[in-house]
Amino acid sequence: MTGSAEVHHQHRDVTGGWLRPSVFGAMDGLVSNFALIAGIAGGTGNTKVIALGGVAGLAAGALSMAGGEYVSVASQRELAQAEIAVERRELASYPEAEQAELAQTFVDKGVTPDLAAEVARQISRNPDRALEVHARNELGVAPGELPSPVVAAVSSFLSFSAGALLPLLPYLFGVKGLAVSAVVSCVALFAAGAAVSAVTARTWWFSGLRQLLVGALAAGVTFGLGNLIGASGL
Repeated sequence: MTGSAEVHHQHRDVTGGWLRPSVFGAMDGLVSNFALIAGIAGGTGNTKVIALGGVAGLAAGALSMAGGEYVSVASQRELAQAEIAVERRELASYPEAEQAELAQTFVDKGVTPDLAAEVARQISRNPDRALEVHARNELGVAPGELPSPVVAAVSSFLSFSAGALLPLLPYLFGVKGLAVSAVVSCVALFAAGAAVSAVTARTWWFSGLRQLLVGALAAGVTFGLGNLIGASGL
């Protein structure tokens, strides 16, 4: 009995340029602002000073993350575009050599030489399709699927702001003391880590505990430094 291949499944977008900055931005915003607030709280009991530090940390971090992501992704995109342009020129100048090179890539993957040559010939009849296949094989990218620097920057800005806002919220509502902010932050850290497991191979409790430990360690260190500096009168 001959089985048929499954064709009904769909894969998630792994090249859109939004997931990494979104996840990294939210985690970084939550951890860094929680740690910043803990450090300030360790050195002073002034709620206004703590809130001001948290707001400044949110604004500075979100803008820095957005700018960094934009420049980073734009540079990566420009490099890929430059290499794709090189491949386009090679296809135009040496079509037969490029077709033979493409055929060899199929042979290396186990296709018979005659079939590989025929497939390469048919693909090479369409310049756009040939460029796409060559770019995927040689560069690991496709001309129409390069990540967007704007998407990366906006995703990073919004996610960092959302993450950084959580440990700050209790102070904005007039709550005094670090305890409430710490509880909110720890719950958010665990929930964020658990949520990430939906798009990874890790279990929700492992991802949640890992993120909680990272954030708690960062906040604990900065709180200790703030307490030490505050106690010394600097």
